[in-house]
Formats: sequence, C-alpha cells, structure tokens
Amino acid sequence: MPLRFNHMELTLPPGRLTETRDEIRDFYADLLGWTATDIPILGQSGLLLRTDDATSQFILVTEQRVHIDSPGYDHLGLLCDTRAEVDALLAKAKTRRAADDRVQIKEYDDLVTGDHVTHAFYVRFLLPIWFDIQCFERAGEPQPDRWTFT
Repeated sequence: MPLRFNHMELTLPPGRLTETRDEIRDFYADLLGWTATDIPILGQSGLLLRTDDATSQFILVTEQRVHIDSPGYDHLGLLCDTRAEVDALLAKAKTRRAADDRVQIKEYDDLVTGDHVTHAFYVRFLLPIWFDIQCFERAGEPQPDRWTFT
C-alpha cells in the first residue's frame, strides 16, 4: 500500500504562536483556503491548519523550546491544476505583502525540462518553511496531478 501525506508538525519558539496565532490563521485561510482550529496538545494550545474537510492532510503548529530553524529553501510543495491558479495566488500574496512586509515571496522563471514545465513561486509568512505553489504543464497544456484516495 502506498504511503501518502498525512501531516507535518512545525514548531515555533515559546510564545511565538501565542503572539501570531490570529495572523497565521488569517493569512493561510485567505491565501490557501485552509481552516485553522485551536487544538489542545502537549499541554498547550496548538494550531491545526487543514487543507480541506475531505482529507486528513494538515499542518500542526506548536511551540517548543527546541524548534525548527529553516533559513534555507526548505519547503512544502502545493499543487494547483493550472497556471492561472498559481498566478492568482501569487497576485493575492503580493497584495498581502504590500500590506505586511513579513510576507516573503520568491518568484521563479518557469522550469522547462523537455516538454515538461513547472510554473511556481514560493511564499512564507510567520511559519519556518516556504510553501512552493506550483502547477505542471506538458507542451503548454495543464497537467493536473491530484491525490487519489482509494
């Protein structure tokens, strides 16, 4: 049986989630459509960021004395169906960045390998990793690639 992504836990320094919880909730709900739920875990109130209600895919954000520090390009890839969807999310991220300079964006030229094109940008806000928002195209045509649960 193939394994599939279930969750990722991201740890922040003590007090950081407490200080930024509402901002994290608002940003990822607005940009990615994720729902955020406060959840008691490990003697604290964590933040559960769910990708949707139909799957068990989520990111759990907690505070820990020993926490993640990712100054490089560590990221989680998020797949869109079309270039237009990627571009719409980039435009929304840029609007958010214009109002808050803590929103970080890295724009990339299309990665072309033969007739395969990856169209993407990276975004990060208050969490210690980047999110790689991308779509795949083949010879200029969208190539949706979705998880299938059976």
